[in-house]
Amino acid sequence: MTHDVAAIRARFRELHKEGCFVLPNPWDVGSARLFQHMGFKALASTSSGFAWTIGKPDNGVTCEDVLGHLTALCAAVDLPVNADFEAGFADAPEGVAANVTRAIATGIAGLSIEDNVLTAPFGLHDTPRAVERIRAARQAIDQSGADVMLIARTELLFSEPGAITPAIDKLIAFAEAGADCLFAPGVKKREDIAAMVRALAPKPVNVLVVSPEITVRELADLGVRRISVGGALARAAWGGAIAAAEQILKEGSFAAFAQAASGNKLNEIFEGFV
Repeated sequence: MTHDVAAIRARFRELHKEGCFVLPNPWDVGSARLFQHMGFKALASTSSGFAWTIGKPDNGVTCEDVLGHLTALCAAVDLPVNADFEAGFADAPEGVAANVTRAIATGIAGLSIEDNVLTAPFGLHDTPRAVERIRAARQAIDQSGADVMLIARTELLFSEPGAITPAIDKLIAFAEAGADCLFAPGVKKREDIAAMVRALAPKPVNVLVVSPEITVRELADLGVRRISVGGALARAAWGGAIAAAEQILKEGSFAAFAQAASGNKLNEIFEGFV
C-alpha cells in the first residue's frame, strides 16, 4: 500500500479545525483495516489493546514494541494514525524528544505524551517537569519538519477524579508549551467536560469515553473536537472470546458462535486491502 504521508497528516490536522470526530482504537492490523473499511476518518492506537495482543499487561510493552506496532498500523491503512505513545518511554525531556523523533519515522499523524513518572516513586510529573517534557516533544516534532500533531495528556483524574481544576490548569500549561490538542482521560460529568473545553479554547480537546451512556452528539454539543475509546473495543472483542470459551468449558456448548462475525464477510473486507 502506497501512502502520501504528508497528505494524510494534513487531513488529520484539518479534522481538528471544526466539528467532532471519533477515533476508534485498533489493537492490530486487522482491526485497523476493519475500522477503515467501516468508514472512520482516523484511528488511534491503544497501549492496552496492543499489549494484550502480545500477551502483556497494559504498560508492559517496550518502546521497540510500540514503534514496530505503529509502523505496521501506518503501513496497513490509508487513514491518519494517532499514537498512544504513553509517557514517551523516558522520564527526562531529552529521552522523550529522542523517542518522539523515532515515532515520527513510523508514519504517524499525531502522538500523545502522558505525565506519568516511569521510575520510583512513580506518580505524576509536577507541572514544571511535565511542561519541560511537552516542550521537548514539541521541539522534536518541529526539528523533524513533519506535520505531526502533539497531544498532551494528564493522567491526574485517574488518581484524583475530582481534581478538574488542577487538571485544566496543567492542560493550559501544556497548551502554552506547544501542544496542539489536550486530553485528560477520566473526565466524566458533562459540566466538567464543558468547563474543560471552554478553558482550553481554541485548542481542541480529546475526551476518552468512560461512560457508555453519553453519545457522540452530546459530546459534540459540549464542544469536544475528538473522541477516543481507548482499549474498550479491544476489551469488547476479548469479552466475546472469553464468553464463548467459558461456555465451551463449563457447558460444553458452542452456542456463542452464533454471534460470531461471518468468515465470508471478513474475507470480503480484507480482500479489499490485498
